[in-house]
Amino acid sequence: MKFPVEIWLRGDNHATTQMIAPSNANPRTWTDGDVAGVLVAMLRALDRAKNPAGDEEKPVALRGFSWIVNPFEDGVVIALEMSMGAAVAGPFDVPERELTAAITRVMNAERATTQTVH
Repeated sequence: MKFPVEIWLRGDNHATTQMIAPSNANPRTWTDGDVAGVLVAMLRALDRAKNPAGDEEKPVALRGFSWIVNPFEDGVVIALEMSMGAAVAGPFDVPERELTAAITRVMNAERATTQTVH
C-alpha cells in the first residue's frame, strides 16, 4: 500500500510530500511488524528530506520522537515530531484506538530491547 507522508523541516517555510510503501497489507490488518515498518519509513522519509544524499539503509531506532494518532477526514493520520521537523502519514481507514495501541506496543517493545547507557 502506497501512501503520502507530508514532511516539514524546521527552518523551512513549506512542507513537501513523499510517497512511501512500507507494507502491502491493509491498515486494518497491520501487524506490529507492519506498524514498525511504517514508523521506520516515515523517519527515513524525514531524513531523506533533510539529507537527500544520505544512506537509505542506515539503522533506524524508534526513539527520540513524539507521536500521535489523530482523526482526519475519513480515517486517522500518524504524526511524528522530532527536533529536525515533523512527518504526517495517512489518512488510514483504521480505528484510532487500534492504531494507537499498535504503535504503543511497538514503541514499548523497542524500548525493552534498547540498552541505555548513562
